Amino acid sequence: MLLRLVPEFELRRDVVPWLAERGCAAALDTSENSSALYVVNVERNGKIIYTWKGNQRNTHIGLYDLQTKQNEHLYMFEKNLHIISCSINNEKTLLAVSFCQYTEEERTSQLLQSEDKLVCIKECYLKYVLFAVSKYLTLLIEIHPINNVRVLKAVDSCVRVQFLYPVEGRNASTESRLLLVSEDKYIEQFDIHVVAEEDHKVVIQKSGQLPRAKVVDDLVWAQWDMMEQRLFYIVPKESKSTLRCVQFYPDENFNSILESHLDIAVNDTQLKLVNFGYDYCQDQDVASKSLNLQVFTSKAGGLCVCCSLVSDIPHEIIYSISFLHKGYNKTFTVSLERTESHQLKEVAFMNLDYYVAAYLPGQFLHLLNIQHPDLLCYSLFLTGEDARIDILQNSSIWSPWVSTVLDCNAGSLYDVSISDSALLQFLQKSKRDCERLAALHCALLYLQHTESLEMQIIRWISENLSTCHSFDPIQEFIIASLYCRMCPEAQNLDKLLPYTSLHDWIGVVPGVTCATDIISLPVLEFQNSKGFWAKLNSNLESVKYAEPHLHYHSNVLRREWHNLSEEREERRTTAYLRNIFENAKKVLSHLDTWDSEARLVPLFEEEDYQQQLLMGLMVAQLKDHLMRHLQYVGKKKIDQIVLDYVANLLNLVHRIMKEVWRRYQLHSCIFCFDERGSAGEFAVFHIMSRILEAANGMCMPLPPGFHTLHLGLGVRCLPLHTLLHYIDIGVLQLTETCVRKLLKDLDDTEQNEKLKFSIVMRLPEALGQKVRQYWNHPINANLIARKYVKILLEKLGNRQYSRPVPERLSPVEFLPLNYLTNILAEIENQGVHPYEKQDHVNARFVEETALKHTMTLLGLKYS
Repeated sequence: MLLRLVPEFELRRDVVPWLAERGCAAALDTSENSSALYVVNVERNGKIIYTWKGNQRNTHIGLYDLQTKQNEHLYMFEKNLHIISCSINNEKTLLAVSFCQYTEEERTSQLLQSEDKLVCIKECYLKYVLFAVSKYLTLLIEIHPINNVRVLKAVDSCVRVQFLYPVEGRNASTESRLLLVSEDKYIEQFDIHVVAEEDHKVVIQKSGQLPRAKVVDDLVWAQWDMMEQRLFYIVPKESKSTLRCVQFYPDENFNSILESHLDIAVNDTQLKLVNFGYDYCQDQDVASKSLNLQVFTSKAGGLCVCCSLVSDIPHEIIYSISFLHKGYNKTFTVSLERTESHQLKEVAFMNLDYYVAAYLPGQFLHLLNIQHPDLLCYSLFLTGEDARIDILQNSSIWSPWVSTVLDCNAGSLYDVSISDSALLQFLQKSKRDCERLAALHCALLYLQHTESLEMQIIRWISENLSTCHSFDPIQEFIIASLYCRMCPEAQNLDKLLPYTSLHDWIGVVPGVTCATDIISLPVLEFQNSKGFWAKLNSNLESVKYAEPHLHYHSNVLRREWHNLSEEREERRTTAYLRNIFENAKKVLSHLDTWDSEARLVPLFEEEDYQQQLLMGLMVAQLKDHLMRHLQYVGKKKIDQIVLDYVANLLNLVHRIMKEVWRRYQLHSCIFCFDERGSAGEFAVFHIMSRILEAANGMCMPLPPGFHTLHLGLGVRCLPLHTLLHYIDIGVLQLTETCVRKLLKDLDDTEQNEKLKFSIVMRLPEALGQKVRQYWNHPINANLIARKYVKILLEKLGNRQYSRPVPERLSPVEFLPLNYLTNILAEIENQGVHPYEKQDHVNARFVEETALKHTMTLLGLKYS
């Protein structure tokens, strides 16, 4: 199973044994249809409130602490009541309880027996006169110690209660605040002041009615965010519904902080509440009549509205995700296989922080990327066995906080995460590019980046280079890994660095259609806010002003690199180029110290003009890009980020090489050119060719010595005609290190002469002057002489000679040769000499080489 659920709390495991010790046999029935024992609420500090029926049908309320793993009895009613809602304050001194005090039969009986419809309810814990017609009762109870009881509401409409919680670590307060949510579509806040008495007693301050304030009125949907203490709610407004948010502060009151228009038809006939506790009986009835809608937030400032929509087509599921922080909505339509209609249930939504999970038991599991929802290929859509979650067989679940799920029917709380082993298994067996790309992206950006995980991903990449058609897995691995490593270095860096190698994706996910609509951005109303709201505001600002797109792109880098490569002789000494190469030196010195296995891959620290030029240019352009948008970070910090980025890039390529080298058990003998390469070497050569292709596609520098190693493998593994073809089309690049070793180490057999001659003929002029001297062979001498003559004659141009031809340089009577050598000697006398650093190349050298070559062709012996 892709989702891993670890039980943090289970009624059967954590509560039932404790109740059995207390002799509460009636509470031991934990079957699905039993309401004797069930979870009522989960508080911010991880304390779970539950209720059960005692042996005398008394109603008990208990508390389980996730940290201490201990149960605690809070309160008992000497009557069989149906608890609707319950909440305890942070200090565990006050308990708010809402319950139904009559069944329908009891209520009818009370109405018939009461002439004036007023009765006195006499209980040991309650001494108030109430109207018998009020079905629901909401109480505020002192429980430290158990003492007074106050009536908050006695009404015919259902009421939910929820204490506000201060920030963690705050000292005990003399004030508690309580939200009261009425089925009559309003929410109000009670301010409760307590006073401490002797013997550590805490009692409610007697000051008449409790102060209260209306928070919101006329709402049709509300959701409580327990961890961040904020209230999302929807109010009908003209043709559209409006989503709003109220933020509650520890030491202040509350502020309306967000407003967003939703193009969703909200059923306003019945109020739907999310995360306000769980009423075992009522919620099942409400769920079938009200809108299935939830709001999820992420640590990175993501804000999503998830909604399950009604479809007129049988066996078709429609749900929408409004990415408010991105400014668009995606509506998904899933065509299900034939199934029994009674098996279809509502889509359940889960918040995994980086993902939102849409889950339909027995049908599908859809993980939607919150951070990068623009491309559908970054969302995992699973069906069949891949989508199976054995523990969650129904959709009666809600998320008290991020990456946590409460199964309300079973009374179990789970930590939810994506299983790295299951994800890698899914990646390995996937047959579609959309599945491979989504799983790869999830593994790189969601899972914790470990060396073991990286090794498994590299192994998968090396095995699937030819099976991925719509994306390059090497490019995706490098770009996504760099994004994951670098983004924590500075705020908003995630908006400036590329997270993918793709600019668009035109593929499809089988069985799913997606419609994207642009929506208006939410309006934020706050000043100097921190935390989530500041991050959300930053996301919204980047959407407003992201033209052109903020992510760094290599188009300008590619043009500048090619321009400088072509003009290197003219501009090499300029201050601009000196700065570029100084950047490259900083990157190379900034590389992490390679471990003892580094020499497993024989990369050489050699001079590579092209790669150092590209390295330096990338540093310069990436630095300029970040400086435009991260001025507040500071130049020194940006310099560090840029150097880290390029150095990590080179290290990632080296990491790929090291894993591949280890897998195929290669060693440094690849630079022994006197034997052919093995099957493993050929496989590595193919992988290196794909790395080079990926680097060229992204205009990305490669580690020093990469081209030398690649060429060495090519010489060992490829037939001559293929080797030369790869050199001609640029797949293999001739490097001084490899060519010099080739010319020096190979003997001059006929086959080796062909190889050397073909290589020497393809050398650039500057490189040829450096390495041709290492091949002491007539063919090489002939090439050097030809090149020398060509350059001298090109410099001669159309100039005429007025002086007589000098005497012959040699007694050999070979008039054409004599004439040529005389012209060359004359040009040399004028100071033209292209080979100033190689004094042995001159007109005499040309004459001797020509004579040797001619005599060889004639089959004569030269003396």
